[in-house]
Amino acid sequence: MENTLLIGLSRQVTLERQMDIIANNVANVNTNGFKADRSLFQEYLMPTAREDNFIAARDRRISHVLDRATFHDFAQGSADQTKNPLDVAIGGDGMFVVQTPAGERYTRDGSFQINNQGQLVTASGYQVLGNNGPITFQQTDKQINIAKDGTITVLEGTNRIDSIRAKLRIVGFSQPQRLRKEGSNLYSLGEGNAAQADTTSQLHQGFVERSNVNAITEMSRMIEVNRMYTQIAGMLQQQHDLHRTAIDRLAEVPA
Repeated sequence: MENTLLIGLSRQVTLERQMDIIANNVANVNTNGFKADRSLFQEYLMPTAREDNFIAARDRRISHVLDRATFHDFAQGSADQTKNPLDVAIGGDGMFVVQTPAGERYTRDGSFQINNQGQLVTASGYQVLGNNGPITFQQTDKQINIAKDGTITVLEGTNRIDSIRAKLRIVGFSQPQRLRKEGSNLYSLGEGNAAQADTTSQLHQGFVERSNVNAITEMSRMIEVNRMYTQIAGMLQQQHDLHRTAIDRLAEVPA
Protein backbone atom coordinates (compact mmCIF):
# COMPACT_ATOMS: atom_id res chain seq x y z
CA MET A 1 0.00 0.00 0.00
CA GLU A 2 1.39 3.44 -0.94
CA ASN A 3 2.29 6.21 1.44
CA THR A 4 -0.74 8.37 0.61
CA LEU A 5 -3.11 5.57 1.52
CA LEU A 6 -1.21 4.75 4.72
CA ILE A 7 -1.17 8.37 5.88
CA GLY A 8 -4.87 8.83 5.14
CA LEU A 9 -5.76 5.58 6.86
CA SER A 10 -3.76 6.50 9.98
CA ARG A 11 -5.67 9.78 10.20
CA GLN A 12 -9.03 8.08 9.71
CA VAL A 13 -8.30 5.63 12.53
CA THR A 14 -7.55 8.50 14.95
CA LEU A 15 -10.63 10.41 13.80
CA GLU A 16 -12.81 7.38 14.46
CA ARG A 17 -11.38 7.14 17.98
CA GLN A 18 -11.92 10.87 18.50
CA MET A 19 -15.54 10.56 17.37
CA ASP A 20 -16.15 7.79 19.93
CA ILE A 21 -14.79 10.03 22.70
CA ILE A 22 -16.87 13.02 21.62
CA ALA A 23 -20.02 10.88 21.39
CA ASN A 24 -19.47 9.62 24.93
CA ASN A 25 -19.03 13.20 26.18
CA VAL A 26 -22.26 14.30 24.50
CA ALA A 27 -24.13 11.30 25.94
CA ASN A 28 -23.10 12.42 29.46
CA VAL A 29 -23.80 16.13 29.14
CA ASN A 30 -26.51 15.81 31.83
CA THR A 31 -24.64 13.35 34.09
CA ASN A 32 -23.86 14.89 37.48
CA GLY A 33 -20.14 15.25 38.15
CA PHE A 34 -19.13 13.77 34.78
CA LYS A 35 -15.67 14.69 33.53
CA ALA A 36 -15.07 14.89 29.80
CA ASP A 37 -12.36 12.93 28.01
CA ARG A 38 -9.99 14.40 25.45
CA SER A 39 -7.82 12.89 22.72
CA LEU A 40 -4.08 13.32 22.49
CA PHE A 41 -2.36 12.83 19.14
CA GLN A 42 1.21 13.10 17.97
CA GLU A 43 3.18 12.90 14.76
CA TYR A 44 4.89 9.61 14.00
CA LEU A 45 7.76 9.85 11.52
CA MET A 46 8.16 6.59 9.66
CA PRO A 47 11.26 5.95 7.55
CA THR A 48 10.63 4.75 4.02
CA ALA A 49 12.51 4.44 0.74
CA ARG A 50 12.67 7.46 -1.56
CA GLU A 51 10.99 6.78 -4.85
CA ASP A 52 13.26 9.22 -6.73
CA ASN A 53 16.66 8.32 -5.27
CA PHE A 54 17.38 4.83 -4.01
CA ILE A 55 21.06 5.51 -3.40
CA ALA A 56 20.49 8.36 -0.92
CA ALA A 57 22.30 7.99 2.36
CA ARG A 58 19.13 8.59 4.34
CA ASP A 59 15.52 7.60 3.71
CA ARG A 60 12.80 10.21 3.49
CA ARG A 61 10.57 10.02 6.56
CA ILE A 62 6.78 9.94 6.19
CA SER A 63 4.56 11.67 8.78
CA HIS A 64 1.73 9.53 10.18
CA VAL A 65 -0.84 10.37 12.87
CA LEU A 66 -0.55 8.41 16.12
CA ASP A 67 -3.37 8.10 18.67
CA ARG A 68 -1.18 8.54 21.72
CA ALA A 69 -3.66 8.61 24.61
CA THR A 70 -6.96 9.72 26.07
CA PHE A 71 -6.90 11.99 29.10
CA HIS A 72 -9.49 13.19 31.61
CA ASP A 73 -10.52 16.84 31.74
CA PHE A 74 -10.98 17.48 35.46
CA ALA A 75 -12.17 21.07 35.07
CA GLN A 76 -14.83 22.02 37.60
CA GLY A 77 -18.43 21.69 36.43
CA SER A 78 -21.06 24.25 37.31
CA ALA A 79 -22.76 23.92 40.70
CA ASP A 80 -26.56 24.01 40.62
CA GLN A 81 -28.53 24.70 43.78
CA THR A 82 -31.14 22.07 44.58
CA LYS A 83 -31.75 22.85 48.29
CA ASN A 84 -31.83 19.10 48.88
CA PRO A 85 -29.85 18.49 52.12
CA LEU A 86 -28.50 15.20 50.71
CA ASP A 87 -27.01 16.85 47.61
CA VAL A 88 -23.34 17.79 47.99
CA ALA A 89 -21.00 19.43 45.49
CA ILE A 90 -17.21 19.35 45.86
CA GLY A 91 -15.30 22.58 45.37
CA GLY A 92 -11.79 21.37 44.55
CA ASP A 93 -10.13 18.28 43.13
CA GLY A 94 -11.33 15.67 45.64
CA MET A 95 -13.77 12.80 45.12
CA PHE A 96 -16.28 10.92 47.23
CA VAL A 97 -15.52 7.31 48.16
CA VAL A 98 -18.22 4.65 47.69
CA GLN A 99 -18.33 0.95 48.44
CA THR A 100 -19.14 -1.36 45.52
CA PRO A 101 -19.08 -5.16 45.14
CA ALA A 102 -15.72 -4.72 43.35
CA GLY A 103 -14.25 -2.64 46.20
CA GLU A 104 -13.86 1.08 46.81
CA ARG A 105 -14.60 3.38 43.91
CA TYR A 106 -14.61 7.16 43.49
CA THR A 107 -17.09 9.67 42.10
CA ARG A 108 -17.83 13.38 41.81
CA ASP A 109 -21.58 12.79 41.77
CA GLY A 110 -22.86 14.07 45.11
CA SER A 111 -26.57 13.42 44.53
CA PHE A 112 -27.16 11.11 47.51
CA GLN A 113 -30.15 9.52 49.19
CA ILE A 114 -30.96 7.37 52.23
CA ASN A 115 -31.90 3.73 51.67
CA ASN A 116 -34.25 1.52 53.72
CA GLN A 117 -31.44 0.67 56.15
CA GLY A 118 -30.80 4.33 56.88
CA GLN A 119 -27.52 4.33 54.94
CA LEU A 120 -26.32 7.20 52.79
CA VAL A 121 -26.05 5.84 49.22
CA THR A 122 -25.55 6.99 45.65
CA ALA A 123 -28.27 6.96 43.01
CA SER A 124 -27.00 3.49 42.03
CA GLY A 125 -27.39 2.23 45.61
CA TYR A 126 -23.68 2.13 46.55
CA GLN A 127 -22.80 3.05 50.14
CA VAL A 128 -21.15 6.42 50.59
CA LEU A 129 -18.16 6.07 52.91
CA GLY A 130 -17.11 8.28 55.77
CA ASN A 131 -13.81 8.20 57.62
CA ASN A 132 -15.13 5.28 59.69
CA GLY A 133 -16.98 3.35 57.01
CA PRO A 134 -20.61 3.49 55.78
CA ILE A 135 -22.70 6.42 57.00
CA THR A 136 -25.92 5.43 58.79
CA PHE A 137 -28.71 7.63 60.10
CA GLN A 138 -31.33 6.88 62.73
CA GLN A 139 -35.06 7.22 62.18
CA THR A 140 -35.24 10.04 64.71
CA ASP A 141 -32.54 12.15 63.00
CA LYS A 142 -33.71 15.55 61.81
CA GLN A 143 -32.17 18.45 59.88
CA ILE A 144 -29.12 16.84 58.35
CA ASN A 145 -26.32 19.36 58.04
CA ILE A 146 -23.10 18.81 56.07
CA ALA A 147 -20.28 21.22 56.84
CA LYS A 148 -17.66 22.37 54.32
CA ASP A 149 -15.14 19.88 55.76
CA GLY A 150 -17.62 17.00 55.34
CA THR A 151 -18.75 16.70 58.97
CA ILE A 152 -22.36 15.48 59.12
CA THR A 153 -24.49 16.60 62.08
CA VAL A 154 -28.16 15.99 62.89
CA LEU A 155 -30.73 16.98 65.45
CA GLU A 156 -31.28 13.72 67.29
CA GLY A 157 -34.54 12.57 68.90
CA THR A 158 -37.22 14.64 70.56
CA ASN A 159 -34.65 16.49 72.65
CA ARG A 160 -33.20 17.93 69.43
CA ILE A 161 -29.61 17.32 70.48
CA ASP A 162 -27.02 18.28 67.88
CA SER A 163 -25.05 15.08 67.21
CA ILE A 164 -22.20 14.22 64.83
CA ARG A 165 -23.08 11.24 62.66
CA ALA A 166 -19.96 10.94 60.47
CA LYS A 167 -17.52 12.81 58.27
CA LEU A 168 -17.57 12.29 54.54
CA ARG A 169 -14.37 10.76 53.23
CA ILE A 170 -12.90 12.94 50.48
CA VAL A 171 -9.75 11.80 48.70
CA GLY A 172 -7.27 13.06 46.14
CA PHE A 173 -4.89 11.05 43.98
CA SER A 174 -1.17 10.90 43.37
CA GLN A 175 -1.75 10.51 39.60
CA PRO A 176 -5.30 11.61 38.67
CA GLN A 177 -4.84 10.83 34.98
CA ARG A 178 -4.39 7.13 35.84
CA LEU A 179 -7.97 6.95 37.14
CA ARG A 180 -10.11 4.59 35.07
CA LYS A 181 -13.77 5.12 34.28
CA GLU A 182 -15.83 2.03 35.10
CA GLY A 183 -19.36 3.12 34.25
CA SER A 184 -22.10 4.31 36.65
CA ASN A 185 -20.09 7.54 36.98
CA LEU A 186 -17.38 5.72 39.00
CA TYR A 187 -13.59 5.63 38.83
CA SER A 188 -11.09 3.01 39.95
CA LEU A 189 -7.52 3.85 40.94
CA GLY A 190 -5.69 2.40 37.96
CA GLU A 191 -2.17 1.03 37.96
CA GLY A 192 0.47 2.94 39.89
CA ASN A 193 -2.02 5.33 41.50
CA ALA A 194 -2.77 5.97 45.17
CA ALA A 195 -5.57 7.74 47.08
CA GLN A 196 -4.90 10.05 50.01
CA ALA A 197 -7.04 12.26 52.21
CA ASP A 198 -7.99 15.57 50.62
CA THR A 199 -8.07 18.39 53.17
CA THR A 200 -8.28 21.31 50.73
CA SER A 201 -11.57 20.63 48.93
CA GLN A 202 -14.71 22.20 50.38
CA LEU A 203 -18.22 20.76 50.28
CA HIS A 204 -21.36 22.69 49.46
CA GLN A 205 -24.61 21.24 50.80
CA GLY A 206 -27.73 21.67 48.71
CA PHE A 207 -25.79 21.82 45.44
CA VAL A 208 -24.84 19.28 42.77
CA GLU A 209 -21.96 19.56 40.35
CA ARG A 210 -23.06 19.25 36.75
CA SER A 211 -21.09 17.72 33.90
CA ASN A 212 -18.20 19.84 32.65
CA VAL A 213 -19.12 18.94 29.04
CA ASN A 214 -20.01 21.93 26.87
CA ALA A 215 -22.65 20.57 24.51
CA ILE A 216 -22.16 23.29 21.87
CA THR A 217 -18.39 22.80 21.79
CA GLU A 218 -18.69 19.02 21.57
CA MET A 219 -21.24 19.17 18.76
CA SER A 220 -18.95 21.55 16.86
CA ARG A 221 -16.10 19.10 17.29
CA MET A 222 -18.30 16.26 16.11
CA ILE A 223 -19.16 18.14 12.91
CA GLU A 224 -15.50 19.04 12.35
CA VAL A 225 -14.35 15.43 12.80
CA ASN A 226 -17.08 14.15 10.49
CA ARG A 227 -16.13 16.62 7.75
CA MET A 228 -12.45 15.79 8.07
CA TYR A 229 -13.14 12.06 7.85
CA THR A 230 -15.24 12.63 4.72
CA GLN A 231 -12.54 14.76 3.11
CA ILE A 232 -9.89 12.11 3.70
CA ALA A 233 -12.21 9.42 2.34
CA GLY A 234 -12.67 11.52 -0.80
CA MET A 235 -8.90 11.98 -1.15
CA LEU A 236 -8.30 8.24 -0.84
CA GLN A 237 -11.01 7.55 -3.42
CA GLN A 238 -9.34 9.99 -5.83
CA GLN A 239 -6.00 8.26 -5.30
CA HIS A 240 -7.62 4.91 -5.99
CA ASP A 241 -9.21 6.24 -9.19
CA LEU A 242 -5.84 7.57 -10.39
CA HIS A 243 -4.24 4.17 -9.86
CA ARG A 244 -7.04 2.41 -11.68
CA THR A 245 -6.80 4.82 -14.62
CA ALA A 246 -3.04 4.36 -14.79
CA ILE A 247 -3.36 0.57 -14.79
CA ASP A 248 -6.02 0.68 -17.52
CA ARG A 249 -3.84 2.86 -19.75
CA LEU A 250 -0.77 0.75 -19.19
CA ALA A 251 -2.75 -2.30 -20.21
CA GLU A 252 -3.54 -0.63 -23.56
CA VAL A 253 0.15 -0.22 -24.52
CA PRO A 254 0.90 -2.51 -27.45
CA ALA A 255 3.48 -5.24 -26.92
